[in-house]
Amino acid sequence: MVARRKVAVVGVALSDCGRVDDATPYALHAQAARRALADAGLDRSMVDGFASAGLGTLAPVEVAEYLGLRPTWVDSTSVGGATWEVMAAHAADAIAAGHARVVLLAYGSTARADIRAGRRTGTLSFGTRGPLQFEVPYGHTLIAKYAMAARRHMIEYGTTIEQLAEVAVQARANAALNPEAMFRDPITVDDVASGPMIADPFTKLHCCLRSDGGAAVLLAAEEYVRDCRTSPVWVLGSGESVSHAAMSEWPDFTVSPAAVSGRLAFARAGVRPSEVDFAEIYDAFTYMTLVTLEDLGFCGKGEGGIFVEKGRMRVEGGALPVNTDGGGLSAQHPGMRGLFLLVEAVRQLRGECGQRQVRRRGGALPRLAVASGTGGWFCSSGTVVLAAG
Repeated sequence: MVARRKVAVVGVALSDCGRVDDATPYALHAQAARRALADAGLDRSMVDGFASAGLGTLAPVEVAEYLGLRPTWVDSTSVGGATWEVMAAHAADAIAAGHARVVLLAYGSTARADIRAGRRTGTLSFGTRGPLQFEVPYGHTLIAKYAMAARRHMIEYGTTIEQLAEVAVQARANAALNPEAMFRDPITVDDVASGPMIADPFTKLHCCLRSDGGAAVLLAAEEYVRDCRTSPVWVLGSGESVSHAAMSEWPDFTVSPAAVSGRLAFARAGVRPSEVDFAEIYDAFTYMTLVTLEDLGFCGKGEGGIFVEKGRMRVEGGALPVNTDGGGLSAQHPGMRGLFLLVEAVRQLRGECGQRQVRRRGGALPRLAVASGTGGWFCSSGTVVLAAG
């Protein structure tokens, strides 16, 4: 039996992001993958594991072929936006067990360009079979499900629309420090409140933007770290959880599956939420950030609204910087954004983020981070705890 090995993230990269009208999703996968390999300083021949989802009839077979890979370990787990944290957990387990040495996670999407070119519409359909058949006839869209959950939290705990708006305002403040963010102009709570209504209580700025882009993350066994050009970022622990498919089967709209995945990840990492220096949290809508902060243990249940007030999530002066690149609300959101959370977390832990770099007291670089992805309509969650090398 092979002894379990430590696992590190050794390479991360983004493809061109934002408005990319002249590339295919395959090209964005490849661009991000090449950049991640260059970041790590590893040759493509070292990659014996590959994970991807969301593209091709036989994902990740088609993408692996496009990248010139012949992996002996693959994963195509697809659970929405949480896919990439779940895949990172699976990859780390495979490497630790000796089933792979270097695993590449890659994603690319032209969601924005496809709509612009008329290749698809703005409405994403998850189908009408299975449990969804009981909701689709009533026009219950994905955004409406999140909006309904947010309204439940407001009723149960007195969370205000202004508090939810603060999530968007602080994400934009962080994006202003990120030259790669799609939207950087400051916004106010009034700007959020006065926007066009999308799904009550969400106006436009409560919702993520739509962009093009790709990302890649390279994980390796500890014995290959010395061959890499970057400082390792160690995977300390992870957790995953699924909650429901039909909204009628969701026991409590104010509790996300991160309540389970976060508890597992922190326990396996042997750290407490209070020790974490910053968090990268999936933010397709403002409510996702707020309730995930509660469920990860950064504040008590029902206290998320108060927690996000007074700039706590800002890179500059925030007690717990959250979505330091601007998140899906302001930086980029090309679909399943979970891989972007991991890229930003690693860059922060390596001290590569320039003006938006998180600093601990005294100016030291951060030591611990958490990346937590959410999928579907709070259907799934994956949480990963990372530590600087």
